[in-house]
Amino acid sequence: MVVKTSRVAPGESLAVVPAAGVQRILFVGASTGGTEAIKLFLQGFPAECPPTLVVQHMPESFTASFARRLDGLCKARVLEAQGGERVEAGTIYIAPGHSHLQIRRSGGVLQTELLQSPPVNRHRPSVDVLFDSAAQVVGKHAVGVILTGMGKDGAQGMLRMRQAGGYTFGQDEASCVVYGMPREAALIGGVDEVVRLDEMARRVLGVFGRVLV
Repeated sequence: MVVKTSRVAPGESLAVVPAAGVQRILFVGASTGGTEAIKLFLQGFPAECPPTLVVQHMPESFTASFARRLDGLCKARVLEAQGGERVEAGTIYIAPGHSHLQIRRSGGVLQTELLQSPPVNRHRPSVDVLFDSAAQVVGKHAVGVILTGMGKDGAQGMLRMRQAGGYTFGQDEASCVVYGMPREAALIGGVDEVVRLDEMARRVLGVFGRVLV
């Protein structure tokens, strides 16, 4: 199932760093049920996938092993972000459980950045922190995906990403373990398309103009 929603008219001014010459970058957030959802989603990606940053609510003792497991299952390279990595195609960066993950621009290069600032929406890492950085740094070149999860983390950040010109996807209720985060994002107008999990990789890669291989 794919449900398209109307574009959001920006309700407020949003300071966006110009992103001239920047390729599209994918930002993903998930919580309860997300480890399996992320695995299924990313297994649909080719080796030369779009640069992808992921926040999964998870204790810090598990994120490194989660990244290693995905790296063994996916065609693309998957790693736990250490901060300061150049954001490149063919690589998926998983937020460590002890820090917020965001994207930053340094000397014209896009890099990962880790923050030890307080939890947002009771979470660190927080999906809102990642999505807010996507809106501010990447703007219209950002593509957002919000998957299964309890609560509302990521909803406001996804709305801001959409207002900045990015394109956004939310997992549908039927395929979610918990239809919390995608529901909240959709309710406030942050989602362009509501998509079933088993169709998500195809739909997202379509935005990047890529073919499944």
